[in-house]
Amino acid sequence: MTNKKPISGNNPPIATDLPEHARERLSMMQQGGSQQKLFTSDLSVNEFLLVKEAGFEPLGLVVGCSMYHIGFQWAGINQNMEMTVLSQAMYHARELAMTRMQEEAEALGADGIVGVRLTAKHMTWEPNMAEFVAIGTAVKARDSSISYRTIKGKPFTSDLSGQDFWTLLRAGYRPLGLVMGNCVYHVAYQGLGQWFRTIGKNVEMTNFTQALYDARELAMERMQVEAAHLQAEGVIGANIDEHQYSWSSHVIEFFALGTAVIATKSDHHIPTPHLTLSLNDPPTVINTVLAPVSNSH
Repeated sequence: MTNKKPISGNNPPIATDLPEHARERLSMMQQGGSQQKLFTSDLSVNEFLLVKEAGFEPLGLVVGCSMYHIGFQWAGINQNMEMTVLSQAMYHARELAMTRMQEEAEALGADGIVGVRLTAKHMTWEPNMAEFVAIGTAVKARDSSISYRTIKGKPFTSDLSGQDFWTLLRAGYRPLGLVMGNCVYHVAYQGLGQWFRTIGKNVEMTNFTQALYDARELAMERMQVEAAHLQAEGVIGANIDEHQYSWSSHVIEFFALGTAVIATKSDHHIPTPHLTLSLNDPPTVINTVLAPVSNSH
């Protein structure tokens, strides 16, 4: 269990395993020094205002990272198989980054984190090294009578934008956590006999199809298992990315990510969609969005 060190008064404790400058930054944001408390955020203006409209106050930009050495695993060139050593390494590194981001949010007394981005970057100077970074904006509900934390009492995580977060809450749902699943898979090379049989023909490469199908299914299944552990009703915004990084051309990672949600009430009021023209888009593009209606003219 993480050791805690109180700052002062009623401020939440800051985890002692966070970097020194992270603890200093969080302490300054809590206390504000000689000035009032301040927050940082990567939310856009519209997202910031919608988060406040939803009844939440942004507390600060929270970050977690993990510099991870990824091990080696051998696979036969004619074998479709999961590279379990690589799968575990990629998952564990992301989990470390997410946990540290949550620790920063907890140190600020946040109820959750919105707009989470989870990235992985391999180092050019060391192919087996990768930096995993999780970053988002910590928020706290103004109504303290309602709990938005996870079943383990941790701040929720979510990759929802400020607009999606507002829409979800207004419709009678709330985020439980960012759930993920991955699978690093070795796709068998094409045999010489198979290569000769397919020359000049339209034919499905069944061994390749099965390998990619299996890898995606494993990633999705693991994401769903995480959602089930949070007692979620479902996962929204799910996405499956495909990466190769610096491995062999036949080794691929499928990474599934989404936000687990649960209903907060039985009757759901879905806001009526409104057509809006964004000034940031080309003039010919019209977006259909769910947004609060203003009575001002």
